[in-house]
Amino acid sequence: MRTLRELARCYQAFESFSDAHIRSTGLTSPQFDIIATLGNTRGLSFKELGERTLITKGTLTGVVDRLEARELVRRTECPHDGRSQIVVLTAAGEKLFRRVFPAHLAHLGRAFESLSETQVQHTELTLRRLRELFEATHELTLEEAEMTGAAKSRPRRAA
Repeated sequence: MRTLRELARCYQAFESFSDAHIRSTGLTSPQFDIIATLGNTRGLSFKELGERTLITKGTLTGVVDRLEARELVRRTECPHDGRSQIVVLTAAGEKLFRRVFPAHLAHLGRAFESLSETQVQHTELTLRRLRELFEATHELTLEEAEMTGAAKSRPRRAA
């Protein structure tokens, strides 16, 4: 439990540190996430944005709507799928990305200044291993649930 508590506290501290800077740019964290993800791309579909950001599918449309109202993004039709839309940064969105993204990276970098390159690499490796363990365990849990659910849903034979 101590490890899980420390992991949660670390995430909360990171969010607080990161969000304070993001708010100073005039964006919310989800808005920044979309601007940063769209930067240096020709645009992404809603599906791709959902996969690359930390924003839930239900929230994504509203965040894009608000960015579109601020004329920072626009929607275009997907050339190879008429049912899909591509979200693209406007010229104002590109300008904002070029201003806020490097500044935010520099802000986050200040938190790592006291760590050696070896410490940073070790931390990254440890976090990756932990994430992979959670993902693998989650997959096993889903498979077990499917097998249990399949067993329960099978009709019983008459004796």
